[in-house]
Amino acid sequence: MNFGFIIYSSIVNLFIVLILSPFFDGFTRKVRALIHGRVGPPPLQSYYDIIKLMGKEDLKSTINPLFRLSPYLSVVSVGMASLLIPITDLIPPLNFWGDIFLFIYIITVVGIAIIITASASENPFAYIGASRKMMLHLSVEPILAIALITGAINAGSFRIGDIVSWYYTNGPNVSMLLATVCVFLSLQALIGKIPFDISEAEQEIAEGVLIELSGPKYACVKWSNMSRQVLFCLVFTQIFCPWPITTNFLLNIVITLFKLTVIIFISTLIEALNPRLRIDQALKYNLTLALFSLTSIFLALLGV
Repeated sequence: MNFGFIIYSSIVNLFIVLILSPFFDGFTRKVRALIHGRVGPPPLQSYYDIIKLMGKEDLKSTINPLFRLSPYLSVVSVGMASLLIPITDLIPPLNFWGDIFLFIYIITVVGIAIIITASASENPFAYIGASRKMMLHLSVEPILAIALITGAINAGSFRIGDIVSWYYTNGPNVSMLLATVCVFLSLQALIGKIPFDISEAEQEIAEGVLIELSGPKYACVKWSNMSRQVLFCLVFTQIFCPWPITTNFLLNIVITLFKLTVIIFISTLIEALNPRLRIDQALKYNLTLALFSLTSIFLALLGV
């Protein structure tokens, strides 16, 4: 892997995950509005919202430094995680042994940063939202971790690039098909959209984890949530559904954007047509799926 490829692919990954994420959020808002029979905001509205919030006063409800720093940490963590996803080729910009463990760690930091922000705000609604987010986090993240470990067992490597290359070359087997299905069924919970937006339920706990945020901190958390949606959809399309991949970098980017748009559109349909689950229902769903996904590891160990 040459240095030029690392720089080029890193710029592409960061652009898609961080810069294009408000556009995809605007796309989901527009689609959701049309489904509900409304006109909806323009596709670029999310950019306007972030820019407007960046210029607003940064109100401080607590002197706790974690409250001030965690929103920025969440954006940085999403950007770092994006560098471990292959977009322009079968190999991500950062490719080294054990990078799946780093990826799992970073995406955990994204969720923990928002939980820390809410917990440090000293607001009872934020406490409730933080506790809900923690329970959801602990129940859904293992599903993705199990799926990645299943790929690592099949590929005989703990590099994401090796997993994708093996999967692309050998095609799906039973264990990887099961892992892919489990990741798809958990995708809505991973990105925190309805019916799994329980930690931010506006009608119940007034946006919960976000209630005390304002100005640039609020903009960073909203931006992080938008980017997290794109990141997890890319995990599904690029790691668990890597086909097709060509020798043309630009064509690979176009294919990736098309697959990403399709997955986000499906996610938006689920969000628009379903009610919010209760926390006990969401936990039961996630834990059942996590236990079911363990089967993929056993099948991978058997070489199936």
